Amino acid sequence: MIPTPSYKGKVRDVYDLGDSLLLVATDRISAFDVVFEEPVPDKGKILTRISTAWFRQFPEIPNHLITDEVSKFPPPFQNEESLRDRSVLVKKAKRIDFECVVRGYLTGSAWKEYKTEGTIAHVRYPQGLLESHRFESPIFTPARKNDSGHDENVSESTMEKEVGQELFSKLKTLSLHLYHAAHKQMANQGILLCDTKFEFGLIDGNPILIDEILTPDSSRYWDASTYALGKTPASFDKQILRNWLETTDWDKNPPAPALPESLILELRKKYLELEDKITLCLSQK
Repeated sequence: MIPTPSYKGKVRDVYDLGDSLLLVATDRISAFDVVFEEPVPDKGKILTRISTAWFRQFPEIPNHLITDEVSKFPPPFQNEESLRDRSVLVKKAKRIDFECVVRGYLTGSAWKEYKTEGTIAHVRYPQGLLESHRFESPIFTPARKNDSGHDENVSESTMEKEVGQELFSKLKTLSLHLYHAAHKQMANQGILLCDTKFEFGLIDGNPILIDEILTPDSSRYWDASTYALGKTPASFDKQILRNWLETTDWDKNPPAPALPESLILELRKKYLELEDKITLCLSQK
């Protein structure tokens, strides 16, 4: 029998096994840091398969993955069918409390900030940029992770002061490298990697990738055939949920509104479509 999780996140249940962790991706879905009552069937399996595939795509960058094979999990988790395809055994690292966000296009919270302040991540940009503008070079826009409430977008200098210049430089360089490589690969499948976030931890003072990477929960993926300046292209990610929520009068605080069945089915369909495209993309490298 599986014990009670050591910690329950918005999407993942975490089991602390001493020098390692077992991460279980549930079918819960969240938006604006609020978890919804209705699950998206198979979402946890889709996220785990996508993230694990991307981790293995970049063997040159250390990550936390030990195994995703249930047969290799320690007891009492070994060969537990409910964990299959949605769980990973990972190294335990000291979490760096910043999300390393890379943006290739102007949208989301960056677009909102630009419209009201003329800045992006507290840096001033030229006037007259349109929504979905592609940056000449992707930009690094970190966010501070908060244990309660919403994460907080911060400037590069703020993050650098808090983590130190050397570590900041490493994290920024790694994040931009990952974004460039993934964007290039996905473009071959007619998908634009709009933006994404990476999380890192420290083991013996060295940074490693943790959490998940390049999933439709942590990234915006756009249909390249619908890309045009001044509007938001069709999505293959959680932005579908955010867009629907923006049409409601919800104030982005608990309790969350009920999700219609049609929206849940659309999310599942788009996540599966994206997984197919990522699988094809990575198989052709």
